[in-house]
Amino acid sequence: MAKEKTVYVCRNCGQDSPKWIGKCPSCGEWNTYVEEIIRKEAPHKRPASGIETPKAVPLALNDIETGDEPRIDMHDEELNRVLGGGLVPGSLVLIGGEPGIGKSTLILQTVLRMPEKRVLYVSGEESARQFKLRADRLSKAPGDCLIVCETSLEQIYVHIRNTRPDMVVIDSIQTLSTESIESSPGSISQVRECSASILRFAKETHIPVLLIGHINKEGSIAGPKVLEHIVDTVLQFEGDQHYMYRILRSIKNRFGSTAELGIYEMRQDGLRQVSNPSELLLSGEHEGMSGVAIASAIEGVRPFLIETQALVSSAVYGNPQRSSTGFDIRRMNMLLAVLEKRVGFKLAQKDVFLNIAGGLKVNDPAIDLAVISAILSSNMDTAIGSGVCMAGEIGLSGEIRPVNRIEQRIGEAEKLGFNQFIMPNHNLQGMTTGKLTIELIPVRKVEEAFRAIFG
Repeated sequence: MAKEKTVYVCRNCGQDSPKWIGKCPSCGEWNTYVEEIIRKEAPHKRPASGIETPKAVPLALNDIETGDEPRIDMHDEELNRVLGGGLVPGSLVLIGGEPGIGKSTLILQTVLRMPEKRVLYVSGEESARQFKLRADRLSKAPGDCLIVCETSLEQIYVHIRNTRPDMVVIDSIQTLSTESIESSPGSISQVRECSASILRFAKETHIPVLLIGHINKEGSIAGPKVLEHIVDTVLQFEGDQHYMYRILRSIKNRFGSTAELGIYEMRQDGLRQVSNPSELLLSGEHEGMSGVAIASAIEGVRPFLIETQALVSSAVYGNPQRSSTGFDIRRMNMLLAVLEKRVGFKLAQKDVFLNIAGGLKVNDPAIDLAVISAILSSNMDTAIGSGVCMAGEIGLSGEIRPVNRIEQRIGEAEKLGFNQFIMPNHNLQGMTTGKLTIELIPVRKVEEAFRAIFG
């Protein structure tokens, strides 16, 4: 009879310990250890992947044959970009996000657009009738998609052998369980063992598998953090439910870049790809209003213009407030210190609120110039010209540092009708400006940028 033992497992990173620990020594999180009862099985007792393969033997690197396997087109430009050009055969992709953000909708509408592929959709959360109602809402002509409502991993492998699909979708990984583990579905041990078994299946059969994983703010459900070292690709689907935009980011990708970004718009009939986010992120109603600056940012390979909004007012209470939405609050405090120390603007006794319009979270340091310009515009109650766009990183000494890929930033601003572009002076070296219709204003320090903007 198999022996049982109790271990404590971190919900955030999966580190186990024989006793409870307040702070995880691996990830540093507090109060994340939960008690789990596991069975000590024989070393060969593992969840079967349904495929019998011979034992691996060592091979010389020159003897390994590699074929030119084309990637699978997902018929979704945003998803293809984030994946690195398409889905790699035999890969295991995890799509994580908070409940209700639209992960199942994204995957379902994607597989319905692939009639040339035989897709097996394993649903552990919905009935077949609920699945059919949602599919009819998303697509009028569903493709060759097979649906099965199952939570047993062993039974799922039986369905795969019977249907022989080209792609497998599992919604969600927290609902699966295997008979080799004596714990409830959704526990860390179940999620980890099921994911490892699915990974072996994908590598042995070259069938790509898409996993959907739920996380919440409390971290009480085993989410993508436990699975990051198992899967090939981790995609994070994020966004505020009060906004209509959804962002698809690549956190880990063994077959492509992690700097790519996909933008979707949530509608009643599903998610719509946003091919030109600049036109949607710019409201166009800020003309004559103070505290608004347009920045040229780059996420991945795609430039887009974003609207930076700031509000500066006298502090009502004793301590001035500092609030930022979509921008790092620590970097905003650093920029405020630069304004006060290097330029001479006294903002220590004033409330400062900063917002990136559209619910986006931007990490590009090139929007520093737009941030301080919007803050100064609100402080002086003077509007910035509607045809002015800017990009530049601010240093601690008040200098404007160069940014990368300035030509793409300028081209995006020129395409959307801006007539002035404020940029670092160093980026002007070696750049051809003869064919540009937009006026370039190179600046070296923050004072020069303010004189160019406000006169």
